Amino acid sequence: MKETKADLILHPVRMKVLQTLASGRRKTVQQIAEKLPEVPQATLYRHLKKLLDARVIEVVEENQVRGTIEKVYALPKNNEVLSREEVLKAGPEEHLEYFMKFLASVLMDFEAYIRQPNYDFQKDMASFRQATLYASDEEYSEFIRKYVELITPLLQNEEAPNRKKRTLTNILTTHNTIEEGNKDDERPDG
Repeated sequence: MKETKADLILHPVRMKVLQTLASGRRKTVQQIAEKLPEVPQATLYRHLKKLLDARVIEVVEENQVRGTIEKVYALPKNNEVLSREEVLKAGPEEHLEYFMKFLASVLMDFEAYIRQPNYDFQKDMASFRQATLYASDEEYSEFIRKYVELITPLLQNEEAPNRKKRTLTNILTTHNTIEEGNKDDERPDG
């Protein structure tokens, strides 16, 4: 069975590689490896090759370093890793499969966090919670606009001694009201 683009990027190691390149970052293999010390070097090279072959990442620079070529990787400009169209054409079973892989990655990140020596949930300001919101489409769109406005500057930050790596995970779903659900049930297929 052929691996889909979503299957390709939703692998936990490849998701981490893509996160190191998010927000226009450009990194060498060594810099990526420094961000992902839990990933063996051979494994990292194998996953980079898969991402390159699928054109999910690209080599944006090559530098001569002591008799070898050092490649610099980045996400392609103006190219979403997984396009909205690709997500929209997936069916319910595919979405469920992608979501389970995503949750497995979130679980691995959380486990890595709590297995650190001397982790402190309160001091680290760590949390996990779920909130139910009631909002019109207009109110929700405004919320998303403000959220993006708030988070964008933090996504641009580089690692620094006074900064801690923090992972924020979003899962946004909408549950139809009973009336909306009934309308959908009455609609003919096609």
